[in-house]
Amino acid sequence: MDNKKLLAIFNQQAASYDNQWEKLAPLRDGLYLLLSAVLSDLPNNARILSIGAGTGAEIISLAEKFPGWHFTAVEPSGPMLEVFRHKAEKQGITSRCTFHEGYLDSLPKGEAFHAATSLLVSQFILEQDKRVGFFQSIKQRLRPDGYLISSDLSSDVDSYSYLNLLEIWMRMMSNADVGPEKLNQMRTAYARDVAILPQEKVGEIIASGGFEQPTLFYQCGLIHAWRTKVNVP
Repeated sequence: MDNKKLLAIFNQQAASYDNQWEKLAPLRDGLYLLLSAVLSDLPNNARILSIGAGTGAEIISLAEKFPGWHFTAVEPSGPMLEVFRHKAEKQGITSRCTFHEGYLDSLPKGEAFHAATSLLVSQFILEQDKRVGFFQSIKQRLRPDGYLISSDLSSDVDSYSYLNLLEIWMRMMSNADVGPEKLNQMRTAYARDVAILPQEKVGEIIASGGFEQPTLFYQCGLIHAWRTKVNVP
């Protein structure tokens, strides 16, 4: 799926996005719990880059635990970013946030970040060389000791276990009030518009972007998350 179509989908979903996925919050909360542990050794004034920040749930979670951190939210969907802006105002963290509507390549150059997060983003980049380039562009924004936390849907789609896991995943979605038509759309998207790759392959792609061999620290269903650092020669 090209960027314009993907952007249109997120623009349309922005107003109802948080409510729609609230029943699946345990998936998100488990990841955020470990995310805060992975990043807990950063300094009190750390600068965090959130790529594909969406409605800001991950930033709000980290901001609550680390009151001295500053966050830069990069999000191409204006409506999604506006939802986050309202939430940030309500939480009283606006002064700690920079809101950038656009993609990472349009973010003005500035002081390097201590860490970057990219949650369920790179899976939409179907071409492997462009996916490597995406991680290279993240590395360019990080300090020499900077962390990257990346999560994506991951599995060997040619394996028997994927077929079983996909059925479990779809049952879970159904329990979260995702209707049959939407489930069929998801199946089609997973086969055509999402680069679901084995975890070892995703790790190789991240490393090829200029990072150390990543460590898989979280898995829940199809969601996998990796932690790595900039690879300094």
